[in-house]
Amino acid sequence: MEPSSNDLSSWIGRRSESVDRVTASRVAAWNATLDRDDPFPADGDAAPPLFHFALFPPLARQSALGPDGHARRGGFLPPVALPRRMWAGGRFRFRAPLRVGERVELVSVIERIEEKRGRSGPLVFVTVRHAISGAGGLSLEEEQDLVYRDAPLPRDSTEPGAPMAAAAAPSAPSARWRRQIAPDDVLLFRYSALMFNGHRIHYDRRYATEVEGYPGLVVHGPLLATLLVDLVRRQLPEAALESFRFTALRPVFDVAPFAICGEPAPDGRRVRLWAADAAGAIAMEAEAVLV
Repeated sequence: MEPSSNDLSSWIGRRSESVDRVTASRVAAWNATLDRDDPFPADGDAAPPLFHFALFPPLARQSALGPDGHARRGGFLPPVALPRRMWAGGRFRFRAPLRVGERVELVSVIERIEEKRGRSGPLVFVTVRHAISGAGGLSLEEEQDLVYRDAPLPRDSTEPGAPMAAAAAPSAPSARWRRQIAPDDVLLFRYSALMFNGHRIHYDRRYATEVEGYPGLVVHGPLLATLLVDLVRRQLPEAALESFRFTALRPVFDVAPFAICGEPAPDGRRVRLWAADAAGAIAMEAEAVLV
């Protein structure tokens, strides 16, 4: 029996299953989008951490998409009435690497649904738990936080996903590791294509600015997280991740370069990570724990 759309709590525990395959061409496309010069992968090679973002794409038919490019509400995710949806954070535990050539399975469960009221109005937070298994068993556990909000919001809002975050956001500290990224339409389009992500705020400038009220195209939250993990790979190429978490604090747009930063802890196992926008404010904070 289908849960009632009027009672979001009835969607808690809802389950979905998917299958996919890790292919060499998709891993190569992932590395190319991140501007890496890795060799073309062979069967059995480990896929990079967070590559699973490119697996299990949302295969909604074209006629089933909403005006924002997302699939219309319902299906697996609850039919939240608020029109704007963004990825607010995530937590990952890496059990074993996914490998090129293997068949992988995804089991997703809606863990929590919380309705809140912020400065800009009502908010709904949905947490989805994912488990991905490969040929050797469980490979990755993930908790994904989605936030739904009303829109458009005033430009001085501080809520997650607001078109313009307030100037009171925390300033980025100095960093031992720092990489400057100049986002452009091509990078955002290619990352959207990797994930089969139709959300128009990432590639349709007219929609992003005139309908959503943003100053430019929105840099994907998962892309920021991917670049943070990639920074660890660049600095510590032999290291393996045990866990990773990130929280999105404010949006980043393609109107100016941003910085991907890291500061290893003295214990040698933890790395504090963050993305800083052009104004020097922290847009995403994260932590990686090494094996």
